[in-house]
Amino acid sequence: MNESFLIGERFPTVTFGTSGVRALVDDLNTEAVFAYVYAFMQQMRVVRAVRDGAAVAVGMDLRPSSPSIATAVCGALQALGYRADFLGALPTPALALRCLTGGMPGIMVTGSHIPFDRNGIKFYSPAGEILKAEEQAIVSCSIPARALGRLLSMPLLPSMDVTATEAYVRRYVEHFGVQCLAGLRVGLYEHSAVGRDVTKSVLVQLGAEVVSLGRSDDFVPVDTEAVGVADLAQARNWCKAHQLDAVVSTDGDGDRPLVFDENGEFVRGDLLGLLCARRLGITHLAVPVSCNSAIEQCGAFTQVVRTRIGSPYVIAAMNELTAQGKGPVAGFEANGGFLLGSAVHGLAALPTRDALLPMVSLLAEAVTQQTRVSSLVAALPQRFTHSDRLQAFATERSRELLAQVAVEEGLQSHIAGKHNPPKVVDTTDGVRMTFADGDIVHLRASGNAPELRCYAESATLDKAKDLCQRALSQVQ
Repeated sequence: MNESFLIGERFPTVTFGTSGVRALVDDLNTEAVFAYVYAFMQQMRVVRAVRDGAAVAVGMDLRPSSPSIATAVCGALQALGYRADFLGALPTPALALRCLTGGMPGIMVTGSHIPFDRNGIKFYSPAGEILKAEEQAIVSCSIPARALGRLLSMPLLPSMDVTATEAYVRRYVEHFGVQCLAGLRVGLYEHSAVGRDVTKSVLVQLGAEVVSLGRSDDFVPVDTEAVGVADLAQARNWCKAHQLDAVVSTDGDGDRPLVFDENGEFVRGDLLGLLCARRLGITHLAVPVSCNSAIEQCGAFTQVVRTRIGSPYVIAAMNELTAQGKGPVAGFEANGGFLLGSAVHGLAALPTRDALLPMVSLLAEAVTQQTRVSSLVAALPQRFTHSDRLQAFATERSRELLAQVAVEEGLQSHIAGKHNPPKVVDTTDGVRMTFADGDIVHLRASGNAPELRCYAESATLDKAKDLCQRALSQVQ
């Protein structure tokens, strides 16, 4: 009997989120990994003409479960007749760079910023990060049950190829130039970030004096969009104790930057992306609808396209801008991950989230202008954002609520505490309401968990926090 199964039916707890597959470690077992690798390589064979025996780049982050999952990935590739090019522990954008320059698919084992009891897998084609249509094709792939019989006994990880990491470091050292950060004293919050040594190497080669901080052998789930009071206090203490010009870090897999200015104040990712894009001379931008409106108000860009939240949507919009002959093109997310869609100033395109480019661009701009990081941020249009969430908020309940909010003006005003309905209601991703005074309240269901998220924007941070908390309290 030729039985087959769909991934979504066989492994319902292993699903695509905003970017990549994520699940509890216990659910990412050998069979689930094999099924996803099988479906991905079928997609690469059909759409990208990847041949039998081709090399596939494989990398991982530093969370405790990643080596065993990476081993299962390599074993699945071997069983399917492909060769695993194991790049070791490296930042996700470094793996993506290898895929683009080497014309090969890639698989990154990482759960990014989620807790250590979970993990994930990100897939890359020879053209870069896979898009939503390709994700759907993977989930919809019919896998013969007999294919599981190809599973071999758990192999050892192949020998490690470090040249991908070296190329990633060289990319930024050559672009920015040695000594471009001379005179800066930068704190590097290392925690368990897979790119901590890479980041240090780049900063040192660019001339910065680096103070290593907070290195951890235990996994630390750093979320660059959820910076709390304790994080701010830590950054402020470090800046004062070590007389720093900035504190920099990344999330677990090195595709989202975390930056604090010389006072230990958090530099939001979308403002960091804005400053990076402006320095690079980008004219056409694609950003998620949740990003700060200072992007348009600064007047630096010819066109700004707003997308749904998630890097595949940003990449799709960048591809469309490029197809229209516009550019140079780039994108970024509220988490700070920067996607370079065009070659600029000799720097090759890298259309996947990257932490190093915006981080180093900000520091280099401070040196160029002979000013402080805080002054660069203060010179932008003063729009402040705050985000929070309701946990254990059922996805179906979120859908019902958002459908109601999208059409009921009275409910829109009530949630935001306004006397008049919003001037603009944007339903690109959830419901984003812009009021006459410029205040913004944006509600959406999380793509990774049963949560309702709220993003608020106003003329001051306190007002943004009040808007956010009021909105969540009204819908709870």
